[in-house]
Amino acid sequence: MARRIVLLSLAFCLVVLAVACLGPTGPQYDVLIRNGTIYDGAGRVPFVGDVAINGDRIVAVGPSEDARGVVEVDATGLAVAPGFVNMLSWATESLIIDGRSQSDIRQGVTLEVFGEGWSMGPLNDAMKAEMVDGWIATFGSAEAAAAGLALSPSGELEVPWTTLGEYLEFLEAKGVAPNIASFVGATTLRIHEIGYEDRPPTPEELARMQALVRQAMEEGARGVGSSLIYAPAFYAGTDELIALNRVVADTGGMYISHLRSEGNRLLESVDELLHISKVAGVPAEIYHLKAGGESNWSKMDEVITKVEYARNDDQRITADMYTYTAGSTGLDAAMPPWVQEGGYDAWAERLKDPEIRARVAREMVTPTDEWENLFLAAGASGTLLVGFQNSDLRKYAGKTLAEVAMERGTTEAETAMDLVVEDGTRVQVVYFLMSEENIRKQVALPWVSFASDAGSLATEGVFLETSTHPRAYGNFARLLGRYVRDEGIIPLEEAIRKLTFFPATNLGIKDRGLIKINNFADVVVFDPATISDHATFEEPHQYSTGMLHVFVNGAHVLRDGEHTGATPGRVVRGLGWTGNHQ
Repeated sequence: MARRIVLLSLAFCLVVLAVACLGPTGPQYDVLIRNGTIYDGAGRVPFVGDVAINGDRIVAVGPSEDARGVVEVDATGLAVAPGFVNMLSWATESLIIDGRSQSDIRQGVTLEVFGEGWSMGPLNDAMKAEMVDGWIATFGSAEAAAAGLALSPSGELEVPWTTLGEYLEFLEAKGVAPNIASFVGATTLRIHEIGYEDRPPTPEELARMQALVRQAMEEGARGVGSSLIYAPAFYAGTDELIALNRVVADTGGMYISHLRSEGNRLLESVDELLHISKVAGVPAEIYHLKAGGESNWSKMDEVITKVEYARNDDQRITADMYTYTAGSTGLDAAMPPWVQEGGYDAWAERLKDPEIRARVAREMVTPTDEWENLFLAAGASGTLLVGFQNSDLRKYAGKTLAEVAMERGTTEAETAMDLVVEDGTRVQVVYFLMSEENIRKQVALPWVSFASDAGSLATEGVFLETSTHPRAYGNFARLLGRYVRDEGIIPLEEAIRKLTFFPATNLGIKDRGLIKINNFADVVVFDPATISDHATFEEPHQYSTGMLHVFVNGAHVLRDGEHTGATPGRVVRGLGWTGNHQ
C-alpha cells in the first residue's frame, strides 16, 4: 500500500512538472495575434486585444492572456483588420501566370473581384481561340504552358474551361493567394451570342444571353458587370441591360457598370444606371467613380446628389474608386466605336485605309457627346503609353503620345492609329483625366469602396516587360497612407470599413469582411504609421510597404512583409449558387 502511495505521488509530481514546462494552461490556437489594435471592419471604435484562428476561421476575439498559438504574432502598436476587398481587379490572367498576387497581397487585399464587362466565361470556340492568341502574343507559348494552361493532344495551347464557374475553379485548383470572385461580363455575353456587330440582339439571342446569365449566377457569379464606353459593349441598349439584370434580380446579385460616359455625358449615364437598377430591381454600383476631363470636373457634385437622392429613395446604389487622377485603358478609348465594329482585326484593317484614317483623325479631334473621347479629354500630352505587345515598340513605354508623335514626325492622331496597327493590340495607355479635389471628395463618401482596376503583378519575370499604372502596386496603401494618415480625410476605422465589411455586404458575402467569431480568417496586420505606396508613373513596379502579415482562410500568406508562397485562396460564390459550400 505504501509503495502504491509513493508511485501515485511520483506520478502526480511528474504531471505537475510537465504542466509547468508547458507554460500557460489556457486554450491553444493555430494562430494567435496578440495585443493588436483591432479594427473590426464595421467602423466601430478600435480596441486593443487578441485574435485567435483555428483552421480557416476566427474563433476568439478579445483578451486571451493565458492562451497560446502554434503561430503567434505580436501586433503591439499595429492595426489588425479584416482582409481588403478589391472591387475591380484585372488579375484574371496575372494570377494564372503568378498565383502569389504579390502587388495586392502586400497591400492587404484578400479578395479579388473580376468582371468589368469582360469575364473569363462563358466562352465559345471562337472566343477561346482569340484568348489563346492573346496569351501567346503577350506571354509566349512556353510561358503560358508553364503557367498551367492546357495543351491539346497535338501540343497546342487551349483554354481548359468554358464557363465562368469552371474558370474560377481552375484558378482555385491551380493555387492562388487571394480569394476570388467574379461578375459575368455583359460584353462577354454579347460576344458569345452576337460577336462584335453593332446591332441589338434578336429575341432568340437575348433569351440565350439571359440563360447564360442564369447559368453564371448558378455557378457563383456576383451579378452582371458592364463597360459601356468600349466596343462592342457600346452597342448594347438600355433595354438589353435591363433584360440581363432581371435575371440577376431573380438570383440575388447586383449590377455593376463602367458608365456609358464618365465625361461629357456623365450625368445622363448616371441616370441610365439608376434607371436600370430601378426597372430591373437590382442594386447597382458605379465602377471607378470619376468625372473625366477638366470641363467635367464640376459635375461630381451633381453625381453625388443624384446617387444620394436614389439611396434616400431606397435604391441601393454604391460606387468604387481608385486613388489616382489618371486612369488606364487602351487607345480604343481614343477612337470612335464605329471603326472598331467586328473586333480588333477589322478595326486594324480599317485603320490602314487612307479614307477611313482621315475620318477617324477628324473625329478624334472633334468634340462630341456621341462617344467617350479620351484623346480629347486627356490630350496627347496627358496620354502616357505603358503597354506594348510588340517588343519593337516597347521603347515608347513611359513616353507620352505627344512625345512619340514628335519623335516619329506624324500627327498625334496618326501616331495613335499606327501604334494600334503595329502592336497588334489596342495598346495600353494611362490617361490623366481627373482632379485631386474630386478624389478627396470621393474618398470621404460613405457609399464608396475601393478598386485597383489593375492586375496583381510582381516585380519580376514577364511583368517587367511592360510598364503599368501605379495603382497596380499602390492603390490601397495610398488610401491608408496619403488620404487617411497624412491628410486625415477620413478616420482609419472608416477607411477599413470601406475596404472590408462595406464591399463584402454589397457583394452579399455574410462571413467575410469582419473580425468576428466564426467568420473566415482573412486578417491583415499593418503599421498605420508607415504604410505607404511607392509606385510612380515613371517607375510603377514598386511594392507598397507597411503591410506586415496577411492571413487568407487562416493561412499565413505574408509574414513580416514577405510572401510565404502560400496559395490558400478560394472561390467566393454569390447568392444564386446552386452548389453545397462556399
